[in-house]
Amino acid sequence: MPAVPDPAVRRRLLEAAADLLGEEGPAALSARRLAREAETSTMAVYTHFGGMPALVRAVVAEGFERLHARVAEVELGEDGVANLRALAAAYRENALANPHLYSVMFGSASLGEYRLRDDELEVGLAAFAQLVEVTQLAMDQGVLRRDDPAAVAGQFWAALHGYVSLELTGFHAVVADPESQVLQPMLGHLLAGLAAD
Repeated sequence: MPAVPDPAVRRRLLEAAADLLGEEGPAALSARRLAREAETSTMAVYTHFGGMPALVRAVVAEGFERLHARVAEVELGEDGVANLRALAAAYRENALANPHLYSVMFGSASLGEYRLRDDELEVGLAAFAQLVEVTQLAMDQGVLRRDDPAAVAGQFWAALHGYVSLELTGFHAVVADPESQVLQPMLGHLLAGLAAD
């Protein structure tokens, strides 16, 4: 009789895979190592994912789903700039809470031979779509000047992602208080440059 998937075991395997990818890279991924880290059997990898490539893709999808859920919790108000800053805070909090997943999601931890298919990249683009929507709202409110909302959201995301990536590696600490001396002014300057006349 085939093994029945267990959501708790699946979750442990995802967490263990994200940790191993983030800390040691894809060479550390083996069914035996994952089973040991997740306190389960090697067969569980195949029961829950069908194999290692699907497990790695599930790790990336999980990371973007967590990001999407965290950003979706942000309550939007009438101030478009405040909304964008709130999304930035949620994005950063999610990355800091899930550093291994974040590094795998964006390729800081190499996926080695495991590659995402184009259709699987859509889960990441859904998270980006949230930022595009809030950018469009800020334009509709007259806070940001009219432009391609995806291009403007891309600028905002690139700046934020760059800072968060540096923070996760510790290279953001070039001043005493990087958040108030680097992150917030950077986002402020960017938003001011994009502001409506």
